[in-house]
Amino acid sequence: MPAVTPYLHRLSTHGVLAVRGPDASKFLQGQLTCNLNYLSPAQASLGARCNLKGRMLASFTVAREGDDVLLIMPQALIEPLRADLAKYAVFSKVALQDEHAAWSIIGLSADSPFLAACQLTESAGSCVALEQGLIIRLHDGRALLCLHQGKAEHVIEQQLAEHHSVELNTWELANIQAGLGEVCAATQDLLIPQMLNLQSLGGVSFKKGCYTGQEIVARMQYLGRMKRHLQRLQCTADSPISAGMMIFSPTHSASVGEVVSAAHNGEHQELLAVVQDDAVADNQLTLGSLQGPALSLLTLPYSSDHERDITR
Repeated sequence: MPAVTPYLHRLSTHGVLAVRGPDASKFLQGQLTCNLNYLSPAQASLGARCNLKGRMLASFTVAREGDDVLLIMPQALIEPLRADLAKYAVFSKVALQDEHAAWSIIGLSADSPFLAACQLTESAGSCVALEQGLIIRLHDGRALLCLHQGKAEHVIEQQLAEHHSVELNTWELANIQAGLGEVCAATQDLLIPQMLNLQSLGGVSFKKGCYTGQEIVARMQYLGRMKRHLQRLQCTADSPISAGMMIFSPTHSASVGEVVSAAHNGEHQELLAVVQDDAVADNQLTLGSLQGPALSLLTLPYSSDHERDITR
């Protein structure tokens, strides 16, 4: 059943890592995959932090708050990422703050009347600063409403009167159907940015210069050596599917990928997974083991374009 709209979901799973100080953008420009020079009070971006091997430690939405930068991401990864960035921040005028308790993150459906009331444009990443925080447009038209605690409850109460409140599964299913994956604890250190199509969603810059892991990420883009890509799949498994579960191929008699995220959709479960290209071509994928439930391929709502993707 489709979600009754307009709807909202209180994303208690997510929070904010704030990078505050006069060197915030300069410091992060050498640490993240996205180009911080493109950010403004009216423009946010997707992005990621990689290790030296180009594997993502975290992925997030990046937005400005004055001279400071906010990374909106799963709470479980905030402290590990803060500790990782702190090792490189000693010579920069920045403070890295785990602010998950200081913010409320609300997901709003694309038809929310609040988006029009805020004069939020329809382009992905468009952003509007509010007295209580900020609101950011996602790639499929939905939005993230990020509110300072202490200023949030009145706004939330007002929105609850105008929206249906939905469970996390509804929000996750919309992410999957939009092809929007993110790193979680189970997939940390496993995926390069292109495996989540971040290069096609504006989350990777190939023009800005060096950042941690940049050499590997660029090599995969320009030399075409990546042999695993993001797929949207469906199955009728009775048990819940979780991130990190293995995808198998009877043809290969081995694991050929891993689940990124999953959600129920009626009698089925839909998932995003990173899978070997040759195994996808065989179209005989199973979940969890060689004898596991069969997986069928679904389409993603966008496509990659090498020439377009390298222009940022």
